[in-house]
Amino acid sequence: MMKPYVTQLVLATVLTSLAVPLSARVSEDLHLTATRTVEFAASRAPSHRLLGRDQTPRGQQDGNWTSWRGPLGSGEAFGAPPTEWSEDKNIKWKTAIPGLGNSTPIVWQDHLYLTTAIRTDEGGKAAGGGKGLGKVFDFRVICIHRLDGSEVWNVSVTRSVPHEPVHGTASQASNSPVTDGKHIYAHFGSRGIFCLDMSGKQIWSKQLGMMRINHQFGEGSSPALAGNALIINWDHDGDSFICALNKKNGKQLWRKPREEGATWATPAITKANGKTLAIVPASGKSCAYNVKNGKIVWTASGLTANVIPSPIVRDGVAYLMSGYQGTVLQAIKLAGAKGDITKRKNILWTHNRQTSYVPSALLYGKHIYFLRNTSAVLSCLDISNGTPVYEGQRLAGMRTIYASPVGVNGYVYLPSRQGKTKVFKAGATYEDVATNELDDQFDASPVIIGDAIYLRGHSSLYCISEKN
Repeated sequence: MMKPYVTQLVLATVLTSLAVPLSARVSEDLHLTATRTVEFAASRAPSHRLLGRDQTPRGQQDGNWTSWRGPLGSGEAFGAPPTEWSEDKNIKWKTAIPGLGNSTPIVWQDHLYLTTAIRTDEGGKAAGGGKGLGKVFDFRVICIHRLDGSEVWNVSVTRSVPHEPVHGTASQASNSPVTDGKHIYAHFGSRGIFCLDMSGKQIWSKQLGMMRINHQFGEGSSPALAGNALIINWDHDGDSFICALNKKNGKQLWRKPREEGATWATPAITKANGKTLAIVPASGKSCAYNVKNGKIVWTASGLTANVIPSPIVRDGVAYLMSGYQGTVLQAIKLAGAKGDITKRKNILWTHNRQTSYVPSALLYGKHIYFLRNTSAVLSCLDISNGTPVYEGQRLAGMRTIYASPVGVNGYVYLPSRQGKTKVFKAGATYEDVATNELDDQFDASPVIIGDAIYLRGHSSLYCISEKN
C-alpha cells in the first residue's frame, strides 16, 4: 500500500507502521537458524525463547498482525511459510475483494481485516469543495476468515465523492487499519477515522478535515496505537498537524501543528528515556513527540522530500529513511536524545546511496534491507555501523516495487507491482531462492503468520500455504 511516484509521474499510497522495539539484540546466526526450525505453534512464544529474546511481543504470542509492518513494526515475521507458489501450487484459498485498496490487511486471531473503496455509478458533489471524481465511492471495512477465505462481514462506513482524484497507481483506501484486539481502527484520511468492534459495529467516527495533496499522490499514512491513544499524523500540502485521539471514544487528547508538507510515513511508537514516543520522519525535521502531551522531545534534520518509508525502532535505535530527490538513511540512538540532535552523537551513522522512495525497509537479524527508489535493486547494510554488506543487487525478473519486504525463517519475501514475489535468503550474501508469479498486482505488503502468507492484490486476497 503505497504512495507517490517515480520521476514525477508515479504515485504511491503508502501504509506505514506502528513500531514496537525488541528488548534484546540477537545474533544473526542464532536468529536465522532458530527460526528455520520453528513450526506454526512454536513460532509464537516458544520461538522467542529459541531466539534468546528477553520479552515476547503480544502480537507474536497470539499469532496476530496488528499493524501493517507486523508485530515488531520492522517487517520481521515468525513461522515457516512456503518459498514457492503459483496459481495452482500452494494456494490454500483465493478470495475476490471488491473495489480497490492498497492498504495492507491486519490479523487478529482467525480473522483478517482490510479496507477498500468501491467506485459506484452514483454521481455527486465532491466533498470539501474539491474537484473530485464526480462519482460516489463506498468506503468499506471487510472481515475475512483466515481458514477458508470466506467473508465474515462487510461494512460500509461512509459514502462520498472524494475531493481530490488520485494517480493511477494509488487508491482511495491506502491507509492501513490497526487493532488492539477489541476494536478495528480504519483510517480513510479525508473520509474520516472509524472505530469498529470486532463484529463490524461502528463505535465512533472522527473527521479531521480535508487533505490537500499535490500531484494527485493521494493519502496513505496509517494510524498508530500507543496505550489508550490513537496517533494520527496529518501531513499534507496545507495546515499539517499531529494529534492523539482517545481510542475509546475518538475525543481529541492533544493536537500540535507541524510545519511540513505532505508525508506518508506512519509514526513509530517506542519507549525511551522514561517516555513513550511517537517518532515521525519528515522533510523539514523528523520529530519525536511525547505521546502523553504532544510535546516535542527531539528533532533531527536531513531527510529528503516526500517521506514515505515508515521508521523502524529496535534496541534503542531508530532507523529513518527517504529516497526522493536525494537518498538518506539515518540510525539514531534514542538514549539521551533531546532537542535538536542533528549534529550530535545520537546520529550513529548515515547512509546516502540507493535508498527507497516508496517501500519501507526491513530490519532482520543484524541487517537492514531496502530498495533503490521503487526499482528491483537491493541494498543490505550492517546495522552496527551502516556499512554495506552488498548493494546494487538486481532482483532478476522483478521491476517496480511499492510493497515492503518481510523477513521470516531466514528468508526475505518481496512482491512487485507485476505480480511476482521474489524470495531470497537473508544474510550477508545474496542468494536467490524463487520468483513466484500470480495473476494479480501487488502494492500491499505481505502478512505472514506461521505457515501462511497473506497477499492482498488489486483483485484478490491470497492465502499461500502448503494445503496439508
